Amino acid sequence: MKYDYDLFVIGAGSGGVRASRIAASYGARVAVAEEYRVGGTCVIRGCVPKKLMVYASHFSEDFESAKGFGWTVGETSFDWTSFIAAKDREIDRLNGLYIQTLKNAGVEIIDGRATITGPNQVQVAGKTVSAKHVLIATGGWPDMPEIPGIDHAITSNEAFHLESLPDHVVVVGGGYIAVEFAGIFKGMGADVTLLYRGEQILRGFDDDLRNRLADEMRKKHIDVRTETNVTAIEKTATGVRLTLTDGSHLDAGAVMYATGRKPNTNGLGLAEAGVALDDNGAVMVDGYGKTNIDSIYAVGDVTDRVALTPVAIKEGHAFALTVFGGTPTSPEHDAIPTAVFSQPPIGTVGLTEAEAKEQFGDVAVYVSDFRPMKHTLGGAPERAFTKLVVDKVTDRVLGAHMIGADAGEIIQGIGIAVKAGLTKAQFDATVAVHPSSAEEFVLMRTPRA
Repeated sequence: MKYDYDLFVIGAGSGGVRASRIAASYGARVAVAEEYRVGGTCVIRGCVPKKLMVYASHFSEDFESAKGFGWTVGETSFDWTSFIAAKDREIDRLNGLYIQTLKNAGVEIIDGRATITGPNQVQVAGKTVSAKHVLIATGGWPDMPEIPGIDHAITSNEAFHLESLPDHVVVVGGGYIAVEFAGIFKGMGADVTLLYRGEQILRGFDDDLRNRLADEMRKKHIDVRTETNVTAIEKTATGVRLTLTDGSHLDAGAVMYATGRKPNTNGLGLAEAGVALDDNGAVMVDGYGKTNIDSIYAVGDVTDRVALTPVAIKEGHAFALTVFGGTPTSPEHDAIPTAVFSQPPIGTVGLTEAEAKEQFGDVAVYVSDFRPMKHTLGGAPERAFTKLVVDKVTDRVLGAHMIGADAGEIIQGIGIAVKAGLTKAQFDATVAVHPSSAEEFVLMRTPRA
């Protein structure tokens, strides 16, 4: 049977773009449908604009630190409107680059929402097309609780486009998006309250990092309240009034929810086409991204495996190699380095201490708690912390964790070592880069008792 396309991709985010481009490089006829903007969550309303916001917000601390190094810093102020305009220009530029990349690869871009109407059939832009293979790469979407007045709350999607910076922002949630935006709003000059229903923020991360970040956030005068949630939201003349689980009320200019994300599968026709979904709405796939329908695959956050942009890119590439490159490739999901661009930032790879003890039993833990050199003159009370978790039997480093300036940059190199299965002895044999924070990873010699 002759199809209109060899591959039809639904969603032009990081995973879909990579899969499209690599498939086309093997000679496949490829089309990709996107209902919003090419680039997806990461480029348009996720990690890229968020990182720009982190940079913008951190200048307030940098100005303070500069005084300790002999600089006279004049009166400073932050202009939200100017920053948002600059951020939008950069996102427009990146959006254009992604479009050009697809066009240069010979991929057809179709503007519109696509739905699957059969194993090899897709409806988009008022017409029905056929494809030998269909790839679902629609990502995730913020998940909001069903409480009275929730329509008065915003998510990270809207936070990038606020007309002005509220005087007081309440962030609800304890994951990486919540702690990142808490730091962003605080650094830009807003009062910030962070509410999390659990016992400590950043569930799933190493406990030392969780506790230290909460402490550092409080040092920066962010009101972090754990075991606290919102039961109702009321619109007021100056913003919102929140009713909390203890019955008290909290007034703010805005409330932002960062309580998780769900796979973006609603209205795609997946159930009708017989594609199996799990209880959370995620597309269920095998190790190669294939669904229970042989012609339909999925990659990225829509599969709810590891919701990280680089993982989606690897999955998209592996899909193209498998289906069009003649090289069956299953993306690996172990020892994935990642960063939380909180303030201070976190870098982590491999197992937490708790996970390592559960899987390996007896482990050795090495830690270093220190004041970064920059702060000795800069005056900031912020401390840094590094940690290695080691299997006592094999000496292999199972996990590496850091909180402190440049942690996200540092963990990339450490991630290679952990992925390669290097031992603590090999870390110890590596010469330190001095003076740096990164050197702590090769200088820790005494296990924590």
